[in-house]
Amino acid sequence: MSASQSSVPPLAVVLNPNAGGGLATREWPRLEAELKRRGQPFELILEGSGDDALARIQALPPQIGVLAVGGDGTVGALLPALVSVPQRPGRPLAVVPLGTGNDFAGMLGLKTGHFAEALDRLSFQPRDVDALEVRILEGDGAGRTHILLNGLGLGFDAAVTANMAHAPARFQGFARYAWAAVATIRELHLSGVQIALDGQSFYSGPSPIVAVMNGTRYGGGFRISPQSSPRDGLLDVVAGGPMNRLQLVGLMLRVLRGTHLDQPQVHAAQGREVTVRWDAPTPLHLDGDLHGQVTAIRVRVLAGAVKLLNG
Repeated sequence: MSASQSSVPPLAVVLNPNAGGGLATREWPRLEAELKRRGQPFELILEGSGDDALARIQALPPQIGVLAVGGDGTVGALLPALVSVPQRPGRPLAVVPLGTGNDFAGMLGLKTGHFAEALDRLSFQPRDVDALEVRILEGDGAGRTHILLNGLGLGFDAAVTANMAHAPARFQGFARYAWAAVATIRELHLSGVQIALDGQSFYSGPSPIVAVMNGTRYGGGFRISPQSSPRDGLLDVVAGGPMNRLQLVGLMLRVLRGTHLDQPQVHAAQGREVTVRWDAPTPLHLDGDLHGQVTAIRVRVLAGAVKLLNG
């Protein structure tokens, strides 16, 4: 074991057996062999439920780090045990992407199945990254708080996430999102939205989509917030509207390349806290996981709240 590798804490390897349509389970023997080859101490936590995995992490001694094997949802389920708050230090996090979208890991340059590269990065100097705290004010789950690492979408984006469940099994990652996006455009609906950023009105009017991001991309590669940085202590809000179906199609094509921010139908800015209020119940996803219909949420950035081992 090298000196740099020996400085890595013992790891709880949290494997989501459902991630990537079972890809994480199929690839585990290869990842396990790589960990053993490096002499990395680890304990495997295999849970199909995010709540069960979180409970097991919370019961571990504080010096144990976490290696999350899966997608953005796998990481998100564990964040309550990883985020540092004034009354409790968090746990260091490393990520091995084996989920459907892997957007936060993809932003970091981590690639699906490239285990040696992901584990080589454990010798890097750990880096603090921001997280997002989301409070659902009204609608499904009102009063609940969630912690995110990548970002959230309301409206069209969340409807696409719902439609991904109906995509043919042969489509994964970006292709799966693209299939669902085409299917969802036929159902375009604009509701009125009011967005306040750091206490000031930012946008008010009809909109099909609002995203609040810590990372740069979602949906397996759509660069919705290309100027985001998870280390700047700021969140990014991107809203579209008003627009018709044809304009939305053009916008999504630009989002692929991250060249949409200069379009007249796009409203984007940075801040530390944003409140989004809709005139009608609107679907919400958090790091790709659906959370019902909401009419109001509040999001604030938790600056430098997560210590990332392989970022």
